Amino acid sequence: MTLTELVADELAMPVDARVSEMAAAVAAKHGAASRAVLFYGSCLRGVALDGAMLDFYLIVSDYRSAFARRWQAAANRLVPPNVFPFANGGLTAKYAVLSEADFHRLCGPETLNVSVWARFAQPSRLVWARDEEARQRAVAAVARAAPTLLGAAGREEGEDVLDWWRRAFALTYSAELRAERKGRGGSVVDSDRERYRRFGEAAAPLIAANAGRWALRRLQGKALSVLRLAKASATYAGGADYIAWKINRHAGTDIELKPWQRRYPLLGAISLLPKLLKSGAIR
Repeated sequence: MTLTELVADELAMPVDARVSEMAAAVAAKHGAASRAVLFYGSCLRGVALDGAMLDFYLIVSDYRSAFARRWQAAANRLVPPNVFPFANGGLTAKYAVLSEADFHRLCGPETLNVSVWARFAQPSRLVWARDEEARQRAVAAVARAAPTLLGAAGREEGEDVLDWWRRAFALTYSAELRAERKGRGGSVVDSDRERYRRFGEAAAPLIAANAGRWALRRLQGKALSVLRLAKASATYAGGADYIAWKINRHAGTDIELKPWQRRYPLLGAISLLPKLLKSGAIR
């Protein structure tokens, strides 16, 4: 099978009905601008939905049509994506918003930053689409992610395809402010070795020459992480609590926020950075 066929089949795999219902509700919130909703992350990998935070990407036709407030459209265009909390049917989620054009670009080798292509080289599901054209565009964008990730890492002589994946993910985790335990990239691959072997073998012939530049990727990625954190303080209700929850969950820490950190989430998050970096909770 071709990589595009593998991606299309994986995106079409069934999910819990509550996930599909939430995706449809997210799409409805943004009206006719909504093109597709993708589900990814730990809940897709088998974590129980109840009490968890589901992860979605909402793909829209354009930002101006997706948002009633012009500043939100401008923020999404300048530092994509915007991220919002959402609740439906007793479940909670967060969803990120990207235009079709940005989603396609951010999954490809022309994009230095790892954030989107590293995520969509991993399994995801297309849980809502406006129409067949929107579905095909989503498949085409996601199919760019695996060759971009593996190409950015470059393959070492004689390297097994699974080791290639593991090393590639380790590099991407070093290029963002991440609340992940050491070895996370390996555990992602080991959770479904056959999947990563199939996808790696199908992606290898499609790889463009984009290896290296990891010092620049790290510099840009960490700077963008801070910018997105700043933006989230204006767009994400309860953002400080979410950040603390995510760090505690992934890094095994026990952070408890003070009242002023909840009131001023950006300053609260910044105040935590020195301690978290020193302890290794984020890198």
